[in-house]
Amino acid sequence: MICSEQQIERGWTGFDDVRLVHNALTECDLGSISTETRFLGHTLGSPLFIAAMTGGHPDTRDVNMRLARAADRFGLGMGVGSQRAAIENPELEDSFTVVREEAPKAFLCGNLGIIQLRDHGIEWADRAVEMIDAQALCIHLNPLQEALQPEGDHDARNCVAALAELCADVSYPVIVKETGSGISREAARKLWSIGVSAIDTGGWGGTSWAAVECARATDVHLARLGPQFADWGIPTAVSLCEVAGTGGPVIATGGIRSGTDIAKALALGADLSGVALPLLKPAMNDEKMLHDVIDMMHRQLKVAMFCTGSDTVSRMKKVRTYITGLTGRMIESEE
Repeated sequence: MICSEQQIERGWTGFDDVRLVHNALTECDLGSISTETRFLGHTLGSPLFIAAMTGGHPDTRDVNMRLARAADRFGLGMGVGSQRAAIENPELEDSFTVVREEAPKAFLCGNLGIIQLRDHGIEWADRAVEMIDAQALCIHLNPLQEALQPEGDHDARNCVAALAELCADVSYPVIVKETGSGISREAARKLWSIGVSAIDTGGWGGTSWAAVECARATDVHLARLGPQFADWGIPTAVSLCEVAGTGGPVIATGGIRSGTDIAKALALGADLSGVALPLLKPAMNDEKMLHDVIDMMHRQLKVAMFCTGSDTVSRMKKVRTYITGLTGRMIESEE
């Protein structure tokens, strides 16, 4: 896997410019702090969301199995990678169905690209949901990645209409997520207007699909094109500030690397924070290591909550922040 073997992280999330206001009069019991939260009508053990990573290949079954077991153990929400391959070839479904088998009560999100939705309609969306008995469906947006792929889908016309039809016709929640370039305020307002249930920022500052496509490119022109777009996108913290408050629930994904990042995201308006790359390597090798990583993130989150006087996630979302540097200037420029 390129994501686990090569350096494909690019940019900065903006969270380094965000400082939580310390509360010296915390009045909290660290041992009693609750990370439990609600999202789309479901109670989750914490705002840490296991973001979409993999699936659609026999070698990824064990990875999804370990991630699902972690979701079950900690009561976390979890998304799967694009289910396109398994819909086209049912022999690959096992790499996805294992998730529900190992996490029978978890909040699971299916995953389908917006191009596939436009081309194949609600039937494919329903199949993605049914495959893993999902409670929601993520429709992913990845125009930059598509543009850099020789086999990419380069025609994105009529996708908004297809998404609006999906939102109007299905009973399950539809979450729209970017995959590394972020979502703007304008795009968010458009998405709310057509009926999406939640937005996942998928901001710039974590895994760069421009870097991934550059690494896998065999065409010299595409290999040269990738680096030109390594800096393309909206940093996660900036995207979060643009999207939060424009409509419904928000997931902050893109370069989330610690429990303090999760705490900062909550204070900026996120409901959940998607974590992918930090969980991928341990999920490929060692289940205990995976659990240890999640446990440490939760410990970090609880300390941040304690030091801001927040004994619940809802109170953490009301904590004041200082936003400096380029992040602060970018946010101010949009006000």
